[in-house]
Amino acid sequence: MDANAFDPGTELAFSSNGDGTLTVVHEDSPDKFTVVENAPTQRFARTMALDTANHDVYLVTAEIEEAPPAKEGERPRRSMKPGSFTLLVMSPGNAAAGH
Repeated sequence: MDANAFDPGTELAFSSNGDGTLTVVHEDSPDKFTVVENAPTQRFARTMALDTANHDVYLVTAEIEEAPPAKEGERPRRSMKPGSFTLLVMSPGNAAAGH
């Protein structure tokens, strides 16, 4: 999980995941939650915002380039491809937002 938000109007919680999914969870009761869907988004779409007025979920991402690690044992260095910024809008009826 990278970001999360709760929409009291729909009783849905959202978790953006860098693997390219948006987990949608319904609050059935204060102590019971049900995963409604793991909606596909785009890899690295982790930054998220929720508009509780229209129930849209906004995610941003970009195409990522990985450079080989500078030293053995280090993780690859990532950079965004220029011009690849993407805004994803998950609307009611899309990603179970109309639950």
